[in-house]
Amino acid sequence: MFTGIVEAVGKIASVSPVGETAAVRIESGGLDLTDVALGDSIAVNGVCLTVKDFAPDALEFDVSTETLNVTSGFAAGQRVNLERSLRLDTRLGGHLVSGHVDAVGEVDEIVEYDGNRVMTVRFPQSLARYFARKGSVTVNGVSLTVNSVDDGRFSVNLIPHTLAATNLGDLDKGGRVNLEVDLVARYVERMLSETGTGS
Repeated sequence: MFTGIVEAVGKIASVSPVGETAAVRIESGGLDLTDVALGDSIAVNGVCLTVKDFAPDALEFDVSTETLNVTSGFAAGQRVNLERSLRLDTRLGGHLVSGHVDAVGEVDEIVEYDGNRVMTVRFPQSLARYFARKGSVTVNGVSLTVNSVDDGRFSVNLIPHTLAATNLGDLDKGGRVNLEVDLVARYVERMLSETGTGS
């Protein structure tokens, strides 16, 4: 589990195809690796990956075919948001995030004002029931509050700190992003469907 509070922005150093999978090496970007061990989970742009090797300034992962197919992908030189897995004694500054990407969204519009950016993202209609104004969403591993939802799009406000501390400031119109809906919304939908009151 994660919180959606990005700890560092790393850079993909290399992507090596291994059959239909890939081996990915990421420069850690100052992420504290002192307590990282083989087999630990790290969120990379919101994707939960398992550490297969690491150095003082780099991490290595194997990425499955399924992950490659359902996420925005991994490319050498790409900046990626990094977060270590949640510890029980850690403050939950964002919201509970599983690191299992639900879909890839597309940036539809970016409007700047007073150092902030309002970013509108288009999402697959199959996820519409999980979005609500003032609810939570994870975009590239960043916990954000939904400002508005309308016709297959949601908007979020990106404050200067978020723009500086994550890779969301790199995005332009048409950019692809990893989306994870709020776990609470998913479980509520499941409970309603079990009781026969869901749509």
